[in-house]
Amino acid sequence: MSAGRPSPNSDRLAGLLAQAGELRPELHRYCARLMGSVIDGEDVVQDTLARSLVALQDLELKDPEETPPLRPWLCRIAHNRALDLLRSRAVRMAEPIEAALDIADPAIADPVEMLMRQEAVKTAVSRFAELPTLQRSVVILKDVLDEQLIEIAALLNLTVDAVKGHLARGRARLREINAQAGPLPGAQPASAAVARYVALFNQRDWDSLRALLADDVKLHQSTYPLRVGSADVGMFFTIYDKFDGVWLAPAWLEGREVIAVFKDRADPKPSYMMWLEWRDDRISFIHDYRYVRYVVADAELTLAPGPKPAGDGAAP
Repeated sequence: MSAGRPSPNSDRLAGLLAQAGELRPELHRYCARLMGSVIDGEDVVQDTLARSLVALQDLELKDPEETPPLRPWLCRIAHNRALDLLRSRAVRMAEPIEAALDIADPAIADPVEMLMRQEAVKTAVSRFAELPTLQRSVVILKDVLDEQLIEIAALLNLTVDAVKGHLARGRARLREINAQAGPLPGAQPASAAVARYVALFNQRDWDSLRALLADDVKLHQSTYPLRVGSADVGMFFTIYDKFDGVWLAPAWLEGREVIAVFKDRADPKPSYMMWLEWRDDRISFIHDYRYVRYVVADAELTLAPGPKPAGDGAAP
């Protein structure tokens, strides 16, 4: 075999990695609700794919036939990683396994079953955090991702009867949460720092934006290599200069001040978002979600008060 020709193993690994990438949105739907945050959920997805890359490379080198079915394997990694993070934050709630209720798992759900699933899908991501962890996992897997009870039991290492019990209690509790919940918190006015960043970006004043970067600033964009340092991260603005029509607006998400990114100013909804971290009035970290736009699909993102800037790119 010539040195320049890929091996069958490398072709197979590339195919598995491509499949893993296609599963990202679904993994995020699960992880975001499990964590109660679309931002934290994406962090779990990133970590899951990084860990799976190492494991897949190892498995393919040792014995390709031992590589597990990809979807349930990735879901288990994501689930375990999310639980690790929840435990570290001391928010995981203990829950005894009680006798299972009579919950069917038909191919075609009855109308009541369908209503329960619709309620789970429409529930704000942050409200899932109010459920005990096992109830949360089971409700998400069954009602949001439409997994079969036997598959949920295998993933969570439970009996099917235990899954039914957690599902019944989780659904009941979720209905209570939704009935008692008030409106989601409204957005606050934009901070001066974010307002200035947005205004400079919309004016395409890249030099002034580069001047806001800390010397050791970092830029994270999905699975792309982390950029570090003002010189390297400064290229971020050079790249955006090539994208006509991109428009920014201050926004709030999960109590964090973020930036909504519109592909075009006329768009009714943002395509994705950015999130900036600051240190001593300088930007220390840019999180750009351009390549994982599914994150905003379930996001409770609210624009800061005031109309979205209009005009031809001039300062408002």
